[in-house]
Amino acid sequence: MVVAAVETGSAMAGEDKGADTQVSAAQAAGLGAKEKLVKRDVIKDADGTTHTRYDRTYAGMPVVGGDLIVHRAPSGKVTTTKASDHRIAVKTTVAAEDATEGADATALAAAKSEKVTGAKAGKSTRIVWASEGKPRLALRTVVHGTQKDGTPSELHVITDAESGKKLASLEENRGFLTAGQSKKAAAAAARTKAAAEEGTGASQYSGDVKLTTTKEGNGYTLTDSERGKGQTTDLGNKEDDTGKGEPFTDEDNKWGGKRQTAAVDAHYGAETTWDYYKSVHKRNGIKDDGKGALSRVHYGKGYVNAFWDDASFAMTYGDGEGDKKPLTSLDVAAHEMSHGVTSATANLNYEGESGGLNEATSDIFATDVEFTAKNKKDAGDYLIGEQIDINGDGSPLRYMDKPSKDKQSLDYWSEDAGNVDVHYSSGIANHFFYLLSEGSGKKKIGDVEYDSPTKDGSKVKGIGRDKAAKIWYKALTAYMTSTTDYKDARTATLKAADDLFGKDSTESKAVAAAWTGVNVK
Repeated sequence: MVVAAVETGSAMAGEDKGADTQVSAAQAAGLGAKEKLVKRDVIKDADGTTHTRYDRTYAGMPVVGGDLIVHRAPSGKVTTTKASDHRIAVKTTVAAEDATEGADATALAAAKSEKVTGAKAGKSTRIVWASEGKPRLALRTVVHGTQKDGTPSELHVITDAESGKKLASLEENRGFLTAGQSKKAAAAAARTKAAAEEGTGASQYSGDVKLTTTKEGNGYTLTDSERGKGQTTDLGNKEDDTGKGEPFTDEDNKWGGKRQTAAVDAHYGAETTWDYYKSVHKRNGIKDDGKGALSRVHYGKGYVNAFWDDASFAMTYGDGEGDKKPLTSLDVAAHEMSHGVTSATANLNYEGESGGLNEATSDIFATDVEFTAKNKKDAGDYLIGEQIDINGDGSPLRYMDKPSKDKQSLDYWSEDAGNVDVHYSSGIANHFFYLLSEGSGKKKIGDVEYDSPTKDGSKVKGIGRDKAAKIWYKALTAYMTSTTDYKDARTATLKAADDLFGKDSTESKAVAAAWTGVNVK
């Protein structure tokens, strides 16, 4: 991540107002004649500073890793945060014939190596690959199939357009567990003018809860017209990652029992997470556009996972080992919904260190959702997946105070962090968030005892979870890009803390100390 600054006239101040601003943004970013920007998101601070996020094209081709953020202060000063500091230029826009002909085979071989079954490769498209090293012309082939734990796979395989060598493979369906953990552990459209109704539900994990539903005919459906018409549906135990599923219906608006119970938890999770983002971060839905997402329950048979799918704009939940422990607890629902928020903002690449940050972001917000909900049956804690009993012994899936307690996650950064599964390298950021929130050493919160160490033995004083979550959200939405690594994340969160609390503030100093505590310097 590289940040550049330029001075501009007053016309640059304020929000993005169209073509003139688009051109000035391109000039500020130092773009060449063949490059164009595609606006994706705008965040406006209380002081009038705007952060406009762009994707980039080169000669009409998507530049993967070419995203950037243009920051405009009310004074007219502009700074730019880029995912890549390389000049975007390729010597040719024509792929070699051998590379084109071999792209499918390379993609299918990559899918096979990652244990994807039933793999089918789509047509390859040209891109500029800028996520790693010098930008180059590449081919992107999307392979659809099934991961080894039953999760649908949408694997984006990137090959060099000259040599045909594989450059990267990125899985787009983001599961709550690794495939290894999962294996081990084992909708009709909403009416446009429908009025919101208040129902009640008996959940498996959160006790008796209130649900927003919609009157449909002689009964009710789990359609939330107060939150963008988000809906919860039944996939009927089919492995269908593209279908909407069948709507749940109920005559008396009192939900629960049999197949409805998992739907109650998922619907409650979606509502609670939506309310969290709106009340805490002023975000109106996953894409900040008021559109609700789909929650699909009863995926497959004995499927021990849950996943977010951008294409379907949906969270999908399996019923767990023996179809007895659906992965629909509040922190799982919030984790998956937060993958959508990450995709709509920084869009962190789901590999290497950026992939670990992607997973950690979902754990961080899931934790804050759980605390904020104040549900008596599911008290807030710094444990991930503690209710769904993936390990079969009552232990949580992940720990934030000392991630290595799960025997696999990383407590601290090292040069090998980018080579670790993203669910385990996420431990570094999870540990950072705990230290920033609660500090190092022993502490009891609710019924849970924690003991958080630091790499260098330093003592870190926490600033509270509320402030820590606001700093992470600000960093994610205003300063992180697709290629952000741990060093960049330190820079992004320091900038966020400065914006929110002032330079040299107690909060900014705590951010620095917490990162040092996990060996990110």
